[in-house]
Amino acid sequence: MTVHSQGATTSAPQDAPPTSAGRPEVPAAKTGPGDTPPRGGRKPLPSGWLPYLLVLPAVAGLAVLLLYPLIKNVILSFQDINKIEFIQRKYPFAGFANYTQLLTDSAFWTVVVRSFAFTFANVVLIMVIGSLVGILLNRLGKWMRLVLSMALVMAWAMPIVASVQVFYWLFDEQFGIMNWVMRTAGFSGYEQHNWFESGLSTLTIVTVLVVWGSIPFVALNMYAGLTTVGAELYEAARMDGANGWQTFWKVVFPNLKPFFLVTTFLEVIWVFKAFTQVYAMNKGGPDRASEILPVFAYVEGQSQAHYGLAAAISVLTILILVVVMSFYFRLILKQEEEQ
Repeated sequence: MTVHSQGATTSAPQDAPPTSAGRPEVPAAKTGPGDTPPRGGRKPLPSGWLPYLLVLPAVAGLAVLLLYPLIKNVILSFQDINKIEFIQRKYPFAGFANYTQLLTDSAFWTVVVRSFAFTFANVVLIMVIGSLVGILLNRLGKWMRLVLSMALVMAWAMPIVASVQVFYWLFDEQFGIMNWVMRTAGFSGYEQHNWFESGLSTLTIVTVLVVWGSIPFVALNMYAGLTTVGAELYEAARMDGANGWQTFWKVVFPNLKPFFLVTTFLEVIWVFKAFTQVYAMNKGGPDRASEILPVFAYVEGQSQAHYGLAAAISVLTILILVVVMSFYFRLILKQEEEQ
């Protein structure tokens, strides 16, 4: 009981906390269920910064490994650096002379046309044969599918230089199996026939090599995509009287259109910048007749010691690929908008 000076009495609640004399009570701050008070007085980082902090190491690595060399290569393309300038450590500025020399050189445009033809032939063969093998995987039984999948993975995992050496032995002039096969089949003129005597035949062999090494990627991804197509769609097409070709275009292709777009996009990039297969097979020969743009840039820079010109070739190669891919990006974006 509390007795006031006037004699009136009031009852104080027994569960009320005691207060110090002369100190007013301060209401406690309300905190939400997810609020955690900072420790040590430090302010927490805004939650929107966390994704950027997580990708910062990857961006920094790409900047060091890709962006910096790209910038240095662009700068080099505007300089006139040959063997003498390289030894003397002189880097004279040449302006657009390297680009002018290339764009007015018929040999450069011959290599550009050859690169596009090589890329087109390889991508078409890879996508067609790879898709057919993927459909075959979907139709095979369990054990045969396993055997074929293992064979595809082994071909895909084989190192490029090793596979180039195997194909070089297959088409060897004296001991190659292909000459023996052609003679056994009854064809004349294949006694020590040189399969690398022309640029066209050399690129044909390289095309077989590239297609052989790229089919597993398309086939396995095609099989994975086919497993997502419901069996009821095939049953409906069968009831409508559709044959295999009509089922593919009416059922499989519309459902796997994103797969075809992305896979074709990747194959165009990989084939267009193919270097190891072409150079290791015949070093771009004979007489530089099998060079594509990456090999053309390497030969000009390393063999001919035209470093500024080689840098300009690589920059133009990147620009050509970006222009070609821009049209393909529009198809992909259009596909996403339709979905």
